[in-house]
Amino acid sequence: MQPYQVDTVKRNTLAQQVMEQIITLLISGQLKPGDRLPPEMDLMEQMDVSRPVVREALSSLETLEIITRKPRGGTFVNDKVGSSPFRAMLAISINNLPAVIEARMTLELGLVTIAAEKITDAELAELAETIENIRLNDEDYGLYDKMFHRIIAYSAKNPIVEGMIDSLLIAHEKTDSLIKFREPELTIQYHTAIYEALKKRDPVEAYIKMYDHLKYVRDKILKDQQ
Repeated sequence: MQPYQVDTVKRNTLAQQVMEQIITLLISGQLKPGDRLPPEMDLMEQMDVSRPVVREALSSLETLEIITRKPRGGTFVNDKVGSSPFRAMLAISINNLPAVIEARMTLELGLVTIAAEKITDAELAELAETIENIRLNDEDYGLYDKMFHRIIAYSAKNPIVEGMIDSLLIAHEKTDSLIKFREPELTIQYHTAIYEALKKRDPVEAYIKMYDHLKYVRDKILKDQQ
């Protein structure tokens, strides 16, 4: 197999650098959607790292849905990566927490204003149901929190940004995983305010209420990381 043109990696951030090298191969066109990655042994030799480092990097890429690992079948670049370069950029910066949070805010604030114009009564009903489910599952409501934001994102009905929405949800999972304590009543208050703004079809109010929500989440997470 022809070796890829990659740099050996430094030993301070090994797994992150291996991940970045693979993303670089995608961006440069040396790797394409659907391609099979070299075996772990080849990657170890080409990048001068250990097997645990390679596996950690591949695990991160799999979580980001950039690759798929098939038992005894090899590791493949997902076909949809080519239509979602934002996902690759997220992968490179996944450990830059302020940047990930700001990316999430940028996407959601834009989407919620369009959603205010396009959201259907059926989608509003789904939003209301997620709020009630948070109330009923106050100890473990992460699924319904994510569902709330997903409904809003897809209700914008914009095919151009749909490729970004999966990445938005990955950023949501990343930030959600860092929350040390839950505040279901506060989440319900924020979600209800956003819901009411969308129900009134008011994009300005929807923007303000979403910003209030996401700013609180950002400040809370960054404070916990200090």
